[in-house]
Amino acid sequence: MGLAPCRAAGDYAGVLRDLVLAHKERGAFALARPLGTVLSAVVAEVAAEPVGRLLLVPVPSRPRVVRARGHDPMLRVTRHAAPSLRRAGRSVRVLPLLRHRLPVDDQAGLSSVQRAANLGDSLCVRPTAVRALVRQSVPVAAVVCDDVLTTGATAREAQRAVEDAGVPVLGIACLAATRRRHPALPISP
Repeated sequence: MGLAPCRAAGDYAGVLRDLVLAHKERGAFALARPLGTVLSAVVAEVAAEPVGRLLLVPVPSRPRVVRARGHDPMLRVTRHAAPSLRRAGRSVRVLPLLRHRLPVDDQAGLSSVQRAANLGDSLCVRPTAVRALVRQSVPVAAVVCDDVLTTGATAREAQRAVEDAGVPVLGIACLAATRRRHPALPISP
């Protein structure tokens, strides 16, 4: 399975990084609205073609982290992104479809291979959410929403879980993305 098209509002640096961290780590909840506006613009790029109903599926934080922070940052931001998309005429629903089924380690400091191994099969869909989707008569497609795209391992795992539930994923929308770092290549004389 290839990764769906990914878009980010900008580099995970400077002001954007500061805003994401302040909301996520320091509970600056007032930032959810402007971050939601940013996310809605990215979603609009990823899902430019109309579908029946667009599902915004936030990547969930680990339960232990949600308890420690007192909130799930991407769920909060995604809920603020939806109204902008509705005002633009899109049929949108925020659906916290994913949950952690296996414990995962903190991703900080892990290589792309280690991240993929750490996350493999760790997410699944909530059965009640799938039943609600089955009852709908409107075709749906999803955009997976995350805060920071680093190696793509989290996005790929979220996409896998959503698609395994039978929901097509149009793309991955992120607030920010890290720049790929490549080791310096030797310069030939």
